[in-house]
Amino acid sequence: MSAPIAVTIAGSDSGGGAGIQADIKTFSALGVYGASVITALTAQNTLGVRAIHDPPPEFITAQIDAVFSDLDVSAVKIGMLSRTVTIEAVAAGIDRHAMRNVVLDPVMVAASGDRLLSPEAVAALRLLLIPRALVITPNLPEAAALTDTPIAANEDEMRMQAQKLLKLGAKAVLIKGGHGQGAESSDLLIDAGGFVRLTAPRLPTHNTHGTGCTLSSAVAAELAKGRTLADAVRIAKNYITAAIKAADRLKVGKGHGPVHHFHQWW
Repeated sequence: MSAPIAVTIAGSDSGGGAGIQADIKTFSALGVYGASVITALTAQNTLGVRAIHDPPPEFITAQIDAVFSDLDVSAVKIGMLSRTVTIEAVAAGIDRHAMRNVVLDPVMVAASGDRLLSPEAVAALRLLLIPRALVITPNLPEAAALTDTPIAANEDEMRMQAQKLLKLGAKAVLIKGGHGQGAESSDLLIDAGGFVRLTAPRLPTHNTHGTGCTLSSAVAAELAKGRTLADAVRIAKNYITAAIKAADRLKVGKGHGPVHHFHQWW
């Protein structure tokens, strides 16, 4: 029996709470072998991002070709892509290797407020990657930025933004409600056939670093196992909720600490 394989194409977080590191931890926690393509290096901790180093697109292409020419990849999570040339290299790789089950997390700003995607790259993200994804997973600020609308204040506005994203070519949209208000955190999974509402209690913790990365990589992990998108999202929602609930046990760093990816074991 061979393990399912998922690949994360994303930036590295030197603090270990988000990005490539969070994705690999999530894959491992959910029983999936994880490989990676590093699109950016960040000097980062729980307090913020101090510096970003972008590898040349030729090296990103080399990583993609090395991984996909050898491994039988069942799902792909795409995270931080800081520049237009990086987005172009990843889009070309998706086509060249006929990548399947692509989960696009349109990372724009870190939990600390630091910008991770250049403003001029947003148009390339819309044009080149959204149409190539099975599902995109924006939070409320990201959905607003991608649709040039104010941040959604309720679920009706979330659905309207999702419809705009579907018109850009997305096959499905998972809008995350973690930045919203109220006792519950509600996410909406929307495609041409309708929508599914997923709710969980809003947990009182500031240790939420890496939640978006973790949720999207959990969806990719479950897709790699052969789950339907709806089932993958439900399992991922339960996983991230439990990881946030256990986050305060870690006591990592002086700022926004990471979620606890291995909450089931320690």
